[in-house]
Amino acid sequence: MEIKIGVRSVHRELVVETDLSAEQVEEEIRNALSVDRGGVFAITDAKGRRVVVPVAALGFIEIGEDESRPVGFGGTL
Repeated sequence: MEIKIGVRSVHRELVVETDLSAEQVEEEIRNALSVDRGGVFAITDAKGRRVVVPVAALGFIEIGEDESRPVGFGGTL
């Protein structure tokens, strides 16, 4: 699952590949937003790295669809 995180005053978005489902990511977002203004949104990517963004700095979070990636060379022309 690919997640794009827009951070205020930053021109590029953070792109995180995670093993969580869309529902789990949305739950993490809701939990982070329900905490006081000092909260953070934290997520672990597919390689085990942790991404932490202060809730006050979040601009947007785009949750991609669960999709399987093609395997092999059949789609490369």
